[in-house]
Parts: sequence; C-alpha cells; structure tokens
Amino acid sequence: MMPLDSVTNGNTVNRKKAMNASLHALKSAGVEGIMIDVWWGLVEREAPGAYNWGGYTELLDMAKKHGLKVQAVMSFHQCGGNVGDSCTIPLPKWVREEMEKDSDLAYTDQWGRRNYEYVSLGCDSLPVLKGRSPVQCYADFMRAFKDNFKHLLGDTIVEIQVGMGPAGELRYPSYPEENGIWKFPGIGAFQCYDKYMLSSLKAAAEAAGKPEWGSTGPTDAGHYNSWPEDTPFFKKDGGGWNSQYGEFFLSWYSQILIEHSERILSSASSVFEATGVKISVKVAGIHWHYGSQSHAAELTAGYYNTRFRDGYLPVAQMVARYGAVFNFTCIEMRDHEQPQDALCAPENLVRQVGLATKEAQVPLAGENALPRYDESAHEQILKASSLNIDGSSNDREMCAFTYLRMNPSLFQPDNWRRFVAFVKKMNEGKDSRRCLEQVEREAEHFVNVTEPFVQEAALALLP
Repeated sequence: MMPLDSVTNGNTVNRKKAMNASLHALKSAGVEGIMIDVWWGLVEREAPGAYNWGGYTELLDMAKKHGLKVQAVMSFHQCGGNVGDSCTIPLPKWVREEMEKDSDLAYTDQWGRRNYEYVSLGCDSLPVLKGRSPVQCYADFMRAFKDNFKHLLGDTIVEIQVGMGPAGELRYPSYPEENGIWKFPGIGAFQCYDKYMLSSLKAAAEAAGKPEWGSTGPTDAGHYNSWPEDTPFFKKDGGGWNSQYGEFFLSWYSQILIEHSERILSSASSVFEATGVKISVKVAGIHWHYGSQSHAAELTAGYYNTRFRDGYLPVAQMVARYGAVFNFTCIEMRDHEQPQDALCAPENLVRQVGLATKEAQVPLAGENALPRYDESAHEQILKASSLNIDGSSNDREMCAFTYLRMNPSLFQPDNWRRFVAFVKKMNEGKDSRRCLEQVEREAEHFVNVTEPFVQEAALALLP
C-alpha cells in the first residue's frame, strides 16, 4: 500500500524523489505491485464531472516504468477519522455542500450524530447530488478513470478495488474514531437513523406485517463503547438480537448493505468489462467480541454474523455473482495478542471467512489491519495465506496479499531485511520444497542489491 497522501491537494505526486526510490526498492525486492488510493475527494473535488487525474497520471506512469502492477482503489470515502489515517481528504466540495443542505445524506446514529465519511446508502439511487444519485456518481467516476487510463488497464492496472463505505470497506461507520467517539473494543452503534434509511426500514416492517417495528432501530443497544453484556439488546441470555424483532431488524440492516454493494459492483462490472482487470470488494476484519454469542461489533457494522448464523457466506456469494475478489483484513493477527476480556478471535474469524469464500467459490485476498514489521506477524500472514483452514490438504491459497504500508519505518534496515525475506517466502508459495535457509540466503542477496535505493528512499521520506 502506498502512503494515503501519495497525491497532493495540488494534484501532483507527493515527495516524487522518495516515491521513485521507494518503487525501485520494492521492485528490486520482488514485490509484484502497489496499491494506490484514487481519492474521489481529490479527483472530482471542485465540480461534478470535472476530473483532475494529474497526480495519478504521473504516479501510474512511474509504476509502469518500474514494472510494478497496480491495485487501484476507487476511494469514495473520506480519509481521516479511522485507524491509520495520517492525513485528511474530505469528500468532494460539492458533495459536502449537498450534505450540508440535507444532513440526512450522512449516516446517522440514534442520538442524531451525523457521519460524513461516506454518503448514506439510504439515498443510493436518489438524484441527491446535484441531479445524480451517489451510485451514478461512482459509476461516472469509474468510467472516467477507465477512459483516462485505458492504455494501462489489464497490463499495469490489474485490479480495481471498489470502495463501498468508510475506509473503503463494505460496512457502516459503526466505530468512528474521530473526536474519540469510539474506542477499541467498544461494540459500536447502528447507523440507520437518517430519513432515507428509516423510510426503507418502515417499508420493510410493513411488508413483514409488523408496522410497529418500522419507526426506529433498536434503542436498547448501548453506546459506542458499551460491552455486549451491558446492553439488553446484545446480552447473551434473552438479548433482543436473538428475538423475532432482532432477526427482522438485523436481516434488513445487513441485507440493504449487500444490496448497496450489488448496485456498485454491477456498475463496476459493466464499466470494466473486457478490460482485463479484476474487481474486488474489501470486508472489514471485526474480530473483537467475536467470542460472544451476539458478535455485537460485527452486527452494528452490518455483518449479520452470530453464534447461530454465518454472516460472511451471503457476502461471499454476492461477490461471487460478479466474479469479483473478496478482500479481507486482519490476516496478521493472532488471538493471544489481543485483549482476552474482549473475546477477540481474529484467527477464528479469518478461518470462518476462508470457509465461506471456499463454499462460495470466490477468490480470497488479504491485507494486514495494522502496520507490522516483526517476524511473528509475517509468519502469521504466511500461515493464513496458505488457507489450510480446516486441517485438510487443499490446493487453495489466497490469490493476493497487500502489505500495509510503504513508509519510512519499512525502510529501516532491520525491518527491510525481514520484509525482503517475507516477500521471498510469499512468492515461493506454500508448495515450495526448497529449504528456508536457501530462501534466507537469497533474501540477504536482495537486501544487499536494494541497499542504495532503500537508503535513498528512507532519507527522502523523512519529513
């Protein structure tokens, strides 16, 4: 992953000298490609349909020159306010103007707090953005990207990851870190209280013959930083999540998220048809409270996954319908590294997602959720990417892994040495019969070869 601010507000490549040296080092170390956020808030910032691809043209040409493939993320969300966000890139100016006029275009919690990270899916198909619907805006943006970079599609640009929500993930903004609203490992809060979402809920309740369920979401589900057992809705015994009403609400809340994804995936598939690029969808690795019966933190984010129900299979099946890739985070985490009282279980979660994607016959790709440069994290990634999840021998492994992130820390001598060895092992794949000592020796050779570029990159990246 490239730095979030790889392209500046002035639409040029940020720290161009550092970027060039860094890409040279990555290519020399055996890295196959880079991930670039293509920010809606930068490219179409000033006016609808006025696209400025300046910095991206330069950056993509640079990647091509170095022989690196590109995973381009259509970033329809705001940068700033989430884990690891190191800069602020708001939504386009004209989108924010519309949201100021009609604050119901923003996701809203039960206390009326608005979230401006991503336009609410409740108005996906309504012409609320200066005559276009949000989904039309996303489709037009992707079409403009395709027209501008068609000479690179399928060759340099090999994958389009389509942003579906906050942090580019298919989820609700249920755990916003901005202004300290949420802190790990809080359960988060449902985001369905804008008038467009409530209108959908009302219609669903009437269709179910329970109009009394349609006026509001659960009001007994605690606050952002509650724990499941402290709330009537999420508690283990007699919790509302496991009632007839809970089943109705959670089915609706998760289903309209999947329908939102379908609308955007359908657009992406038709825009990029026959261009040779893969389409992918990113799903968040919400591993805290996974060991509880209700899986509260997953429920507020929109994944209807509980002790009694698989919430990832429906998502995987939807992704499979469009021939897309299911991209999942938290691949580097081990259960014992997490706070035990919050019943975190990232390894079990990755295993569940692996099984769901296997059943849906959809390719699975991975990312690490937090920056890690230690061998323990690298070993966990290697183990998880082999997808030997049920103990049986299989011929499946992750189709790709994207490492978070290229920054000055990566180019520190010890971190770089470990990273080069990790890349070498990942490239070998799980079927390699070669001894690890030989791989380590080759990695050491690559470390020596890349030393001049790494030193240049490390110096140039310093603030």
